[in-house]
Amino acid sequence: MRILGIDYGTKRIGVAVSDETRTIAVPVVVVKNSDLAVREIVEIARQHEAEEIVIGESRDYKQQPNAIFEEADEFKKALEAEGFTVYLELEFMTSVNAERHQGKTALTDASAAALILQSYLDRTKG
Repeated sequence: MRILGIDYGTKRIGVAVSDETRTIAVPVVVVKNSDLAVREIVEIARQHEAEEIVIGESRDYKQQPNAIFEEADEFKKALEAEGFTVYLELEFMTSVNAERHQGKTALTDASAAALILQSYLDRTKG
């Protein structure tokens, strides 16, 4: 079973998915953050047969919740209400790292989601 990765942002939400063995994370799409975002993420998860989701846990340099933390937590709760098991994976500057490696593209946020998901996959392997 695949697992979805989310890089939550106030304007855009990056989405990635694992392979079936949960070894490799691949960027999929960037969704506009709107009232329809939860519905779109649910549809993407179903298309990829994912029942679990990893969301980047966004904190500041002092490991304190940052400005987006509460909004991302509400998004997490909305996905849980849709029946998904949702995990948090500590993330820091993943969008910056994704852009540094590939340049700024339409899929930068999805690549950041792949970095978050890959971190989770590597940490929980075995």
